[in-house]
Amino acid sequence: MTQIVYETNARLGAADRARLLSDRYEGAAAGDVLSAAIKREFPGRIGLVSSFGTEAVVLLHMVSRIDPFVPVIFLDTLKHFPETLGYRDRLSFELGLCNVQLIRPRRESLAAEDPDGTLSARKADLCCHVRKTVPMLHALRPLDCWITGRKRHQAATRATLGLFEAQDRWIKLNPLADWTPKMVSDYVRKHDLPEHPLKAQGFASVGCAPCTRPVAAGEDARAGRWAESEKTECGIHFVDGKIVRG
Repeated sequence: MTQIVYETNARLGAADRARLLSDRYEGAAAGDVLSAAIKREFPGRIGLVSSFGTEAVVLLHMVSRIDPFVPVIFLDTLKHFPETLGYRDRLSFELGLCNVQLIRPRRESLAAEDPDGTLSARKADLCCHVRKTVPMLHALRPLDCWITGRKRHQAATRATLGLFEAQDRWIKLNPLADWTPKMVSDYVRKHDLPEHPLKAQGFASVGCAPCTRPVAAGEDARAGRWAESEKTECGIHFVDGKIVRG
């Protein structure tokens, strides 16, 4: 009976299936939702998209304990802080992650759109599109569901995050949507996990080096991303990312 239910669910459209899954796992612990998604809902068709940022270790640790062979997709924009790359390598080794996939922008795209490497300062949306959104779409092709570490507390734009969401043909799972900063820090402490080196320097959220600064007291966790601009997201969480070309 269970197998029939899951096969039926798989034939639903993404939006309907996201609603069904959100209802099914409402109130469940993050680890239990992750385990169910990896083992039952999307076996062999699910991956974790991770920036190896300041809170990334929680999901990476959870996934490593459920199935270390789950794909972990890291978008190497070629603009990351050296500390992030070192942290990625350290966590991959210490957590025993067996399927970390490094996804990079195409050389031809960079040559055409950002030959001198300064596009982020001139057209941040286009830079994100070339370095993140397009490579991401290629990386997601084999998957039906991708796991994100987004949380409602991080910014006003994320305040209404659902547990499961639909984006184009994909389902997105936000298992930590309702987690607070204290819940994250408690988990890290409980499992004695290493923190991102830049966190101690005031970086609450870490992205590409040219577009990230430390946050001040009282600011949202993502206030240091694309500061002094209206930009709040890189674009991978939109079906049709807004691209500024003019």
